[in-house]
Amino acid sequence: MSDSPLEELEHHEHAEHAHHAAESGDPLILQVTFTIAVLAVAAAISASLETTESDAAIVAKNDAVLAQDQATDAWGFANSKSLRKKVYEIAADGAGPKAAAYTKSAAHEDADQVRATAQAKSYEGKRDAALEVADKHEHRHARLTVASTLLHMSIAIATLAILLHRRWPWLTAIGLSAIGLGVAAWAYL
Repeated sequence: MSDSPLEELEHHEHAEHAHHAAESGDPLILQVTFTIAVLAVAAAISASLETTESDAAIVAKNDAVLAQDQATDAWGFANSKSLRKKVYEIAADGAGPKAAAYTKSAAHEDADQVRATAQAKSYEGKRDAALEVADKHEHRHARLTVASTLLHMSIAIATLAILLHRRWPWLTAIGLSAIGLGVAAWAYL
């Protein structure tokens, strides 16, 4: 399924060029037409990978936001436990009849605060890991965008070889497509 009606028309245009090339019998036109068909497949794969990497970056960013929200909640809980601990410590320092109970409550609040702090740090670790994953996917997406652009430009330039009946646009398109494929491979290195 194509992303837009224009892409679908582009595929029909490539098929039409192939049909005309087959009828003409001109070896250059046959070679160029075959090259265009291969480049169209490579461009489609590159564009698909580009979309996949973009989607993965968005998912990873969403995971990071969720982990940050969870960390914020855990820090808020830890802070509330810290405040409650201080209130119990102040009450215990008053040396009233409930001083021992207040000391015990302060210790309980301290244990809760330690657990909440550890949980908050764990969520922050998950956030940082998700941000690293998002960065990796964003870098791949950027490189695949360049690769897709170069492959589409190669298709257009190769088409000039048919229109001009000259070999140089075809060779230029092959060179440009090699660069595009190299950039696509670089996205995963």
